[in-house]
Amino acid sequence: MRTPLPRDAFESALRELSAKYWDKHPFHVRLHAGESTAAEIRSWVANRWYYQRNLSQKNAAIIANCPLPEVRRRWVERIVFQDGSADSRGGLADWRTLAEAVGLSWEEVRDERHLLPGVRFAVDAYVNFCRTSPWTESAGAALTELFAPGLMAARVAVWQEYYPWIDPSGHAYFQRRIPVVSGDSAYTLDLVLTHCSTRDQQEAALAALGFKCDVLWAMLDAIAHATTEPGA
Repeated sequence: MRTPLPRDAFESALRELSAKYWDKHPFHVRLHAGESTAAEIRSWVANRWYYQRNLSQKNAAIIANCPLPEVRRRWVERIVFQDGSADSRGGLADWRTLAEAVGLSWEEVRDERHLLPGVRFAVDAYVNFCRTSPWTESAGAALTELFAPGLMAARVAVWQEYYPWIDPSGHAYFQRRIPVVSGDSAYTLDLVLTHCSTRDQQEAALAALGFKCDVLWAMLDAIAHATTEPGA
């Protein structure tokens, strides 16, 4: 039997996968350099809607596969954050506000007329992965949230500086999400480090996080191709 990685070495290996995170994608680099057109930003928002609306189903799949009630109780908070409750707006409502802030109508976002096949394929693959994989691997895939808080904060600052035509109301999703994702990522990291106790489980979690990075990268590949290639 192979020896598991020490906890600190396993954590370092997970964090090193930030090199594959989508903030390195040329589309994202241009977005944060203030070089994106309004059409590109609208395409990004419209296509990210499909990812956003599938997050609760992905999280529900993780809950369904997890035998631990204490984990299920904590993980269900992600569904409430995204879908909202009787007393609060959710992330989906904030994303609708973002769509309208960049000049999209709610109707064209909701009917997904701008959804690209590559984005649909990538998101569906991620949801299916979480439905069919052990919950520890799906939790590992969710660790892209480790790399997200700083990027979200930078996005708000960049949009304020370079894209003043975006209504400030559209920043709400990121502003609400930043403190939540910071707590979620710390919890998920501890969960994966604790429950992936064998070398095989550790390597599966690392592969899952790499796969999730590929999903996000593939989404940007599709968006970049469609917005820059004539007739794409």
